[in-house]
Amino acid sequence: MRVLLALGGNAMTNADGRARPEDQIAAAGVAMAAVADLLQHDVEVVITHGNGPQVGNLLVKNELAAAVVPPVPLDWCGAQTQGTLGFVLMDALDAALAERGVDRRTATVVTRTLVASNDDGFTHPTKPIGRYLPADEAALLIEHGETWEDRGEKGWRRVVASPEPLQILDAPAARALVDAGFVVVANGGGGIPVVRDHDGTLRGVEAVIDKDLGAALLARTVDADVLVIGTDVPHAVLHYGTPEAADVGTVTAAEMRAYAAEGHFASGSMGPKVDAACRFVEQGGSRAVITDLAHLAVAITGSAGTVVVPN
Repeated sequence: MRVLLALGGNAMTNADGRARPEDQIAAAGVAMAAVADLLQHDVEVVITHGNGPQVGNLLVKNELAAAVVPPVPLDWCGAQTQGTLGFVLMDALDAALAERGVDRRTATVVTRTLVASNDDGFTHPTKPIGRYLPADEAALLIEHGETWEDRGEKGWRRVVASPEPLQILDAPAARALVDAGFVVVANGGGGIPVVRDHDGTLRGVEAVIDKDLGAALLARTVDADVLVIGTDVPHAVLHYGTPEAADVGTVTAAEMRAYAAEGHFASGSMGPKVDAACRFVEQGGSRAVITDLAHLAVAITGSAGTVVVPN
């Protein structure tokens, strides 16, 4: 069985959301212990991850240094966090495998994702990122070409495009490594967003690709049997936060789409995970699971979590 495991960026922070190096290393140890348990059962695993907190740290550094050095663009931030988090996850997984006496090699692929240059997000950016700033500090970053919006009492906040991922350009390299027996970390943060110009050349762009949609695309590209979206809750929940709250168990993609249309899943949290799970099975995947790391080993069999299956 080949499993694509998508870890949220917050899985790489501590319980309070802090993302100091020591917090990220400790969180990676917890996550990779669960992966090592899977690998004891002859399962092939490809790992992808979010990078929101890590890119957020880089954006703060951009803001603080904007008067001294030009801000690093978002595609560079994505590449930096893919490399850093890949290395941290590899170290943690190597250690967990050694403890279990499992002989598996690990690798990280810094991965580009193709998006359309005419995606609506580039003309009407709506994805908020980073922290709120006072108007004078935002003005300096606007001079560097960034788009910021006045959000009233909270201050100004940057908005960027969140284009649809079309193709994971470096997936063949990831797949070759998986076929050779490696546990591969790839396409972190949804991938480094790139567009193809009229002459065929590629260039990075200022954008943020949804990590869950990127995970669904990667899962299909590497022929994963199961997509597991790791989060901090064991199930998706209907009527979340109300007395009528109910865990979602095994459902068809159509049923899950209907729940989403009724407004059960927040657009900034569970909504993209549900969309990604449905896309994967609608396009040929056997099942997609949304659950927490504690239930990972049983989740891949469909025995735990929210399990989305074909209609």
